Amino acid sequence: MNKVYADANAALADIVSDSITVAVGGFGLCGIPEALIAALRDSGVKGLTAISNNAGVDGFGLGQLLTTRQIKKMISSYVGENKEFERQYLAGELELEFTPQGTLAEKLRAGGSGIPAFFTKTGFGTIVAEGKETREFDGQTFVMERSLRADVSLVKAWKADTAGNLIYRKTARNFNPMVAMAGKITVAEVEEIVAVGELEPDMIHTPSIFVQRLVLNAQPEKRIEQRTISQ
Repeated sequence: MNKVYADANAALADIVSDSITVAVGGFGLCGIPEALIAALRDSGVKGLTAISNNAGVDGFGLGQLLTTRQIKKMISSYVGENKEFERQYLAGELELEFTPQGTLAEKLRAGGSGIPAFFTKTGFGTIVAEGKETREFDGQTFVMERSLRADVSLVKAWKADTAGNLIYRKTARNFNPMVAMAGKITVAEVEEIVAVGELEPDMIHTPSIFVQRLVLNAQPEKRIEQRTISQ
């Protein structure tokens, strides 16, 4: 089975459609699948539910899909850095399922592991727990959280082999491994593709069983979200 596609548009052409759920890796602008997000924008699909830690910034990352009004609902943790996100949410134009970061990561990991739900103390006594089942264990109250699955997952890795084994580089290894697990179809954007056997087995972060398609993007833009320098 050939998992390598000519470009991001080809990799998404027959798997994205209106109203699907898409999970996207990355943290801010770090480790985001830039080419795949642009291809999703260019596909014109609408009514998307997007699972991602945040929504990039205005005009870049998932912020592009907010500008084009392709996202109807965000399941995310952080809503800063994006004025359009804020504007649409406060105007009632965008649904938001606000989820603590650790809980979001575990919801994705659990979904990819076939676990339907789990209990956590995080969010108990706050609006995060409203409408959710709670249960007491050893004298402490926990909130039940349902796991997450996506129709399509888009992730960014540093290196892959042609089978789809992935290695992430430094802080790009954030939400990407869990997002890769949670997708019914996972597409990975990578900076280098090598032959099977060239990757050190102990260095592989996402096994190929979770990855169905690969796209090479050897020179991603890699914008810096907030540049801070000393005087």
